[in-house]
Amino acid sequence: MSAVFENARSQEAQKEIPLLADADLQRVFARHGRREISAAEFLADVFVLAGRLPEARHALNLCSQRYHFLVAFCAAAIKGQTNLLPPSRAPQVLAEILRAYPHHYALTDEDAGVADTRMIDVREALADQADRTFFANASIPVDQLVAIGFTSGSTGAPKANRKTWGGFCASSALNLAALATTGDAFNVLATVPPQHMFGMELSVLLPLRSRAAIHASQPLLPADIAGTLESLPEPRVLVTTPFHLRALHESGVTLPPLAAIVTATAPLSAELAAAVEARFATRVIELFGSTETCVIAQRRTALDEAWSLYPDIELHPQPDGTLVGAPHFLEATVLQDIVELLPQRRFRLRGRNSDLLEIAGKRASLADLTKRLLAIDGVVDGVVFQLDAEADSGGGEGVRRIAALAVAPTRSEAQILAALRATIDPAFLPRPLRIVDTLPRNATGKLPRAALLAALDLPFSRREKVPKADEGKAPQSA
Repeated sequence: MSAVFENARSQEAQKEIPLLADADLQRVFARHGRREISAAEFLADVFVLAGRLPEARHALNLCSQRYHFLVAFCAAAIKGQTNLLPPSRAPQVLAEILRAYPHHYALTDEDAGVADTRMIDVREALADQADRTFFANASIPVDQLVAIGFTSGSTGAPKANRKTWGGFCASSALNLAALATTGDAFNVLATVPPQHMFGMELSVLLPLRSRAAIHASQPLLPADIAGTLESLPEPRVLVTTPFHLRALHESGVTLPPLAAIVTATAPLSAELAAAVEARFATRVIELFGSTETCVIAQRRTALDEAWSLYPDIELHPQPDGTLVGAPHFLEATVLQDIVELLPQRRFRLRGRNSDLLEIAGKRASLADLTKRLLAIDGVVDGVVFQLDAEADSGGGEGVRRIAALAVAPTRSEAQILAALRATIDPAFLPRPLRIVDTLPRNATGKLPRAALLAALDLPFSRREKVPKADEGKAPQSA
């Protein structure tokens, strides 16, 4: 077991854990454009903002610039408040989160506000240099609830997940151990938003719990990613999604030397991983986790299909998925993922419980059907998904139909259906199938269910709701 994880466990046994794990406050903590921000300057910003926050239980953290998010997250935490991390900025989603978590305000770095909510502009607090003084490191109680993250809504309504400071620190130590070969101090650029749990772990907690420095921006276009990476010193680590990886690979852009690329949020094919490693002369580390559990496993996708569990993570297959437990969890969690356990704490992913289909006594999986759709010549992007029974205009039998969206500029819907008919059982042909200009992916490349149904021009039958807040007990897993 790694020394960094042993140290994290000894810290977790304490009543409080420092905000910054590294004692060197003169190190570069973040970069914003050409500006280098030291850890001491970061702490000063955190305390200045904390002094201006209202008394409340919950802070809706809407900051889009990563450094602003970090300052806001830590300022709320040292005030004893809980950050709410919304899965999207859709007005209905934000309104329902705030209804579920009263006694709140919002932190932002944009001009747009949220109805009937007090807004604190982080930019205004950080623009005032008059009260900048040096502050020592802060400490946060191990059991303090510092964040509530929400699932993306890709399988239905977003669900709430409570995160303590001690749990975050333990999970971060595991991620650091997975990146150990990149060196002690590396520079991170992330294309994922900090509100998403993958972005939270790899672009917010890493600079707090190590000597890693984070870039404040979130570039999305290949040329912008390349340019921002060029501005960083070595060693560089790119944190991104399979969707952005494919765009980088196909763009023809040149990237500077990378110590590693870390990816998650959607399945990554071995073919794409190998192509990216060869093209950019680096290694691609794929992480496996969820909003409920944080990251629990990793693999070098170009070389191995099996996943390697992080230390102290335990998997127990269940009829409806897999029970995941760890000492730093608030409680064990059942995920929908179906796994095959292997020797030496490894496992293979066999799909998701929600992906498995049975129609007329025949079985298939949405993942396999999507793979067959993407294999059709002319299909640039696509997804096969199942409609809710209530959204099925055929109705009455309780059997849900299969639908699909495809980005295929040179093909017709009839041509794609004909190609699918040659590779899959007719019972699993998607109807309706729509040709669209782009898939409605969110910032992490995922496809929220409401957006998929909207693209089909069908009503989203279930109203998206956030579970009622229960401060005394963690909610059930998705």
